[in-house]
Amino acid sequence: MTTQTSLTVHQTARPDGFPTSGQFRFVESPVPEPRPGTALVESLHWSVDPYHREMMDGDFALNAPLEGRTIGRVVDSRDPGLTEGDLVLHRSGWRTHALVTLGTAGTRKLRRYDGVPLSAHLSILGGTGLTAYVALTRTLRLKPGEDLFISAAAGGVGTAAGRIARILGAGRIVGSAGSAAKVAHLTGRLGFDAAFDYHDGPVGELLGKAAPDGIDAYVDNVGGEHLEGAIEVLRDHGRIAWVGAVAQYHHARPPAAPRNLFDIVGKSLRLQGVLVRDHAHLQEELEDFLVPHLRSGRIAPDQTVVTGFENIVEAFLGMLRGENTGKMLVSRPGR
Repeated sequence: MTTQTSLTVHQTARPDGFPTSGQFRFVESPVPEPRPGTALVESLHWSVDPYHREMMDGDFALNAPLEGRTIGRVVDSRDPGLTEGDLVLHRSGWRTHALVTLGTAGTRKLRRYDGVPLSAHLSILGGTGLTAYVALTRTLRLKPGEDLFISAAAGGVGTAAGRIARILGAGRIVGSAGSAAKVAHLTGRLGFDAAFDYHDGPVGELLGKAAPDGIDAYVDNVGGEHLEGAIEVLRDHGRIAWVGAVAQYHHARPPAAPRNLFDIVGKSLRLQGVLVRDHAHLQEELEDFLVPHLRSGRIAPDQTVVTGFENIVEAFLGMLRGENTGKMLVSRPGR
């Protein structure tokens, strides 16, 4: 690949179950010239996210570039709001070069913070961190001393939620993960009070042992059996922030609803969905809250970084297989 060549990734077929690399294709084309009102951005970091799997079932057009959050540097601009060298976040996704317009399609200039890696804008300072922040501060309204359960706690949103909950003064923080190594990571490095491998038995039983006195709040990244188990263990008037449903992403027929849904009534629980796009106005608040802690070293971006755009498909599939700890990112060499 040269500076005169652009690569994009296209989806070529709909998956039946778990996606495969054969359902993607790299397409080479000349680097586009900026039109009036646009800027040419060279991508530096790419995000691969669980929601991309859902979009593969019909939201992504076939044989067209895939979308997704990306950080890039402006290399040529005919947008009066952008100049060469500006760093921007945009959603034009799985490509090495993109034409963007400031203020449209999620395109915004990034603030640089000394001591904070640029890639953090795709993890704890990006949509991942904002999702966790909104779930905790707006949906759950977590209070100091309250006990919290986080499913898929070793993933991007899960690690961010654990970090932020500790800063907010949460009481006991319990996480679920998919391997013994990830469980050890949660309790050994991320400060979780307890964690369990959900393969080891019914989630409700495992959660009950990890939180014998119950929980006040739950950040749900999984759905299915995890949601059922959390409803079982939640105290009266508990709250659930439902962020994702990874349990059903690869199934033609989603798992049955939790068998104890009516306990939401019996326990006066509150369950609310979280869509980060509804809370973009909180981005500056998130950065003001987290940057001092990132600079001090109290928290760190939790990231698994794959080097090279040519590896983006395998990074995506690896994320779906649970091979990442924290946010899965793809970066140019040397970034």
